[in-house]
Amino acid sequence: MKKAVIVGSGIAGIASAIRLRNKGYAVKVLEKNSYPGGKLTQLSGNGFRFDAGPSLFTMPNLVTELFKISGKNPFDYFNFEKLDILCNYFYEDGTKISANSDINIFANQIAQKTTDSAKSVKNHLKKSKFIYGATEKQFLNKSLHKISSFLSFSTLISTLKLPFLTIFSSMNQVNERAFKDPKTIQLFNRYATYNGSNPYKAPGILNIIPHLEFGLGAYLPKGGMHEITNSLVKLAKEIGVEFYFNEEVTTIRIENNLAKSVSTKSANYPADIVICNADIHTVYEKLIPSEKKLKKVDRQERSSSALIFYWGIGKEFPALDVHNIMFTEDYKTEFNHLFDSKTIYEDPTVYINITSKKIKADAPKGKENWFVMINVPSVYNQDWDKIILEARQNILSKISRNLGENIENLIEFEELLTPQLIQDKTNSFKGSLYGTSSNNRFSAFFRHKNFSSKYKNLYFCGGSVHPGGGIPLALYSAKIIDKLIK
Repeated sequence: MKKAVIVGSGIAGIASAIRLRNKGYAVKVLEKNSYPGGKLTQLSGNGFRFDAGPSLFTMPNLVTELFKISGKNPFDYFNFEKLDILCNYFYEDGTKISANSDINIFANQIAQKTTDSAKSVKNHLKKSKFIYGATEKQFLNKSLHKISSFLSFSTLISTLKLPFLTIFSSMNQVNERAFKDPKTIQLFNRYATYNGSNPYKAPGILNIIPHLEFGLGAYLPKGGMHEITNSLVKLAKEIGVEFYFNEEVTTIRIENNLAKSVSTKSANYPADIVICNADIHTVYEKLIPSEKKLKKVDRQERSSSALIFYWGIGKEFPALDVHNIMFTEDYKTEFNHLFDSKTIYEDPTVYINITSKKIKADAPKGKENWFVMINVPSVYNQDWDKIILEARQNILSKISRNLGENIENLIEFEELLTPQLIQDKTNSFKGSLYGTSSNNRFSAFFRHKNFSSKYKNLYFCGGSVHPGGGIPLALYSAKIIDKLIK
């Protein structure tokens, strides 16, 4: 039986392990931490449970597919609930917009709360659906670095649609043409943050993202986001995948232009195929040192990172739902701080995720588990102690102002995740959440490919390579590799 070694047990690494096991490989997964999942993990304290990383679940079919190809019923392992309210949006002037998953209800609320029409919202979401339909099969499901990917009728059709995909305008420019009210524009600009980018620079094709929520739906796994990791690891083990934890990979041994084995501090693992679920910077810095490759990778702008406070709150707030956004008054200035000044704006946009709204066991009765996040720059020698202290006060001030109550007095539990910790725990270069940013119209083509041109049995998956970061795209990367391996 041929041997496959997976470096890293992030969601893409686990998915790759399952797919290769179904191809008949003996699969070993090597993980530096004592737990699987990478960023998709959890923490708890004082009766509160928190999903530590990704908090939004879209395209559940990419997860359930892994059970189906393994001959299992996904719902024996993994269940999820569709959300009626996608997100509550709070603006500084007191306006609140609740984004219902029903497009008609959402469009009518935009018409009531802003100067934009319901029709303009429906037209914009129709264009978002068009972009998805024009790109999903070609740009998400296939490698962009194989000639064969472009020699098909579907590729020809996708190419003919390129002029209509708004790649030559920024996301903000497209949204300003679609809407006239700053509130609506800001609401749709925020989708650039789903892959750590700047809506004032990122191409308009990123307006594909709203369709993932409004068209395909947003969901919450029963038991929380960490259940994605738990259920897939359970599946992987059942079909014969072996996991080795606390096994940090130190090198990939190359011989005759083939990856022959993977070494850790304690063992050496022979391999016929190696798949790296590590940040591509780490691969070329440590695992297969290459100064040339490293320079090429590092020339690309990093995505934003995150500063997350996990707060156990001693009260329930009916005004909040599972997903909530409290907007800054000056979005452009906030993004200038993030990507140009490499610091945090004094009035940051605040995201609050509360899974206890649906999963009552995640917080004691009458209380809530708040995952409070702001976008922050990647690590560039900033004074993070000072930045975090100031950010905490600005966040508390903003939430208290919007909810009309002193939130600091209600905090019963507190934990913190910083860009430095993200970098240390997941080997994400500079703590960036999504590898490189998408602040370039051709960024999709600049992302590192899913295979090595030099080493014929070496492949790459995860958020730092094609097609990008986030759970759906990471799962797509595993699917692409599956198609590349005959």
